[in-house]
Amino acid sequence: MEGRPGLTGAADAASTVHVRDLESLARIDLAPLAPRIDREGLYPEAVLRAAGAAGAFRYHLASQNPAGTTDIAAAVDAMAVLSAECMSTGFCAWCQDACAWYVENSANEALKREVLPGLSRGELLGGTGLSNPMKHFSGIENLKLSARPVSGGFVVNGMLPWVSNLGEDHYFAAIFQVEGGDGRAVMALIHCSDEGFSLEPCKEFTALEGTRTFGCRFKDVFVPEDRVLADPVAPFIRRIRSGFILLQMGMGLGVVEGCIRDIRESGQSLSHVNCYLDVQAEDLETSVQDARAALRVLAETPFDESRDYFREVLQLRLAGSELALKASQAAMLHAGARGYLAHAPAQRRLRESYFVAIVTPAIKHIRKELAKLEAA
Repeated sequence: MEGRPGLTGAADAASTVHVRDLESLARIDLAPLAPRIDREGLYPEAVLRAAGAAGAFRYHLASQNPAGTTDIAAAVDAMAVLSAECMSTGFCAWCQDACAWYVENSANEALKREVLPGLSRGELLGGTGLSNPMKHFSGIENLKLSARPVSGGFVVNGMLPWVSNLGEDHYFAAIFQVEGGDGRAVMALIHCSDEGFSLEPCKEFTALEGTRTFGCRFKDVFVPEDRVLADPVAPFIRRIRSGFILLQMGMGLGVVEGCIRDIRESGQSLSHVNCYLDVQAEDLETSVQDARAALRVLAETPFDESRDYFREVLQLRLAGSELALKASQAAMLHAGARGYLAHAPAQRRLRESYFVAIVTPAIKHIRKELAKLEAA
């Protein structure tokens, strides 16, 4: 999702953000901005760039990680730190991670050399653009972009309704159906300044207004061959899909951890009555520990394309959504009437948790995939 175009608050805030360790960045710089990001459309650009400088976007990229490993668990940890303060920012971090994940795993050495380092450091910003294609590959939607081959590349037309973490100088990935009737699809990296491409405002959202979500219109956009990430795309999707999904756990876990903190804060004055509620902070802490343990195991083999492994990835992602919903409802009940105030963290986290449950792959999408795997 994304915020309203034209807002300049993020630029105003840029001068106040310095390179810190990630937890200090989240607590000192991000937390005070969370209500404005959520409801007013403030895009946290300065925080995202500082998070990149602090290393938040490189852990899952073996070529950019100083350790030389594909450490998805560490990337999730970094995203959760941001999401615990503001899930809009955590979601933008996931978009950034996903964009870099595509380039890292492509065979396009030029993009790896010229674009990937900037994405990993937050010097270049990017979105994902794969909501419609992921639904397409699950039989939920048709691809919304089409292309005709031309000398040196493709000419693309169509409209993607929602792509996030975008701006005039940002990148994102897109998948388009190639005309010709053989069902071939190609994935490429798009730059928002490309001729014929335009960003269109979305209707106002109930949350995550600062995530720079736009409609993306392609009108005879030329995509050169040197921006292609995968052709054909199907084998590439099988390679990247588990990492794409596992990385999203950073959003859900961050929301739950923020809810745990809110519950404890409510208990400072309301413990005498909150003790009668079914879900307590200790229950959620146990669930988070279990989810993190499962994540660490699955994160060791993100390129496993087996049916059993993918089933476990989907089951964990489903559990993450359900846990976020459970935690946010609990935090709201613990807060009571105070949680109903316009800028209360509890009601914001409630809305954020619903986004965890509906962002691609949504709960219903995951359950459809699990049913398909069971029937195979």
